[in-house]
Amino acid sequence: MIEYILFIIGFIFLLKGADDLVEGTASIARKFRISKLVVGLTIVSFGTSLPELVVNITSSIKGDASIAIGTIIGSNLANILLILGISAIINPIKVHYSTIRREIPYSLVAAIILLLLSNGFFNGTESALSRIDGIILLVFFITFIYYIYDMAKKTRVPIEIEKAVEKKTIEHSNAKNALKIFSGLALLYFGGEWVVNGAVAIAKLSNISEYVISATIIAFGTSLPEFMTSIVAIKKREDDIFVGNIVGSNIFNIFFVLAISMIILPISIGKYAKIDMIILIFATLLLFGFLYLDKKQTLAKREGIFLILTYVAYVAYLILRQ
Repeated sequence: MIEYILFIIGFIFLLKGADDLVEGTASIARKFRISKLVVGLTIVSFGTSLPELVVNITSSIKGDASIAIGTIIGSNLANILLILGISAIINPIKVHYSTIRREIPYSLVAAIILLLLSNGFFNGTESALSRIDGIILLVFFITFIYYIYDMAKKTRVPIEIEKAVEKKTIEHSNAKNALKIFSGLALLYFGGEWVVNGAVAIAKLSNISEYVISATIIAFGTSLPEFMTSIVAIKKREDDIFVGNIVGSNIFNIFFVLAISMIILPISIGKYAKIDMIILIFATLLLFGFLYLDKKQTLAKREGIFLILTYVAYVAYLILRQ
């Protein structure tokens, strides 16, 4: 019973810790006159992926590699199929053409490269993702960061980003900022520990594999920051920022979070994980197709329903194959 309670508390700690760390670091960044656009696309986006990062590092250190790979694939699928699906049903999502042309394809590239690496395309090993593979992913992450930096130089900060970042960069004293950062790190540490330990305990008690637990429960829990962002974005009609954040989070999860996990400890992968990578590629192509073929570049309610049904089918498939 204690494991179940700590499992739930762990998620709360992850979300609160991520929020505190983002607020503290963003406030410091503002004091040093770092561009608000850069802050929004790096620190704030990093914050929404912190739960995945902490869970993956914790599980890698503990040697639970199946949790690391399952969390990333499951979280990315939840972002595209579940979160975007629910958001489209609540209110059709209008997406800027540049997001469809650049960021979504880059997210697709991330999923394809992960599949290639898992099949030994670079290192000849099909049963594991090695440290070399992790370094390769980090190289792609650096190119993504350069893309953000280049975009920040060429574009003015949109009003909606100004407002969104302004709310995150509340002026605090240096002492309060430091306290927020340290409290955020502490909450993330304990949250990650309890979520991973709880997942392992639940897997043993329920006879469900750690991979399935990580690809469903943990994946959805670590995607809660993106889900909360979507609710706010729907109310403010900041569609392009919202979709960009979801797609950017998926890129971050593969090229940085998973890369760090692989460098800490090579990840053994089974045939089921590879199948799920193919499903992730399909989901990303589905999103791209819906938006590219629509003349209004809008994710409508019917597409949202289809995305949610696809996610339900995926979860059912996970349960049945186990």
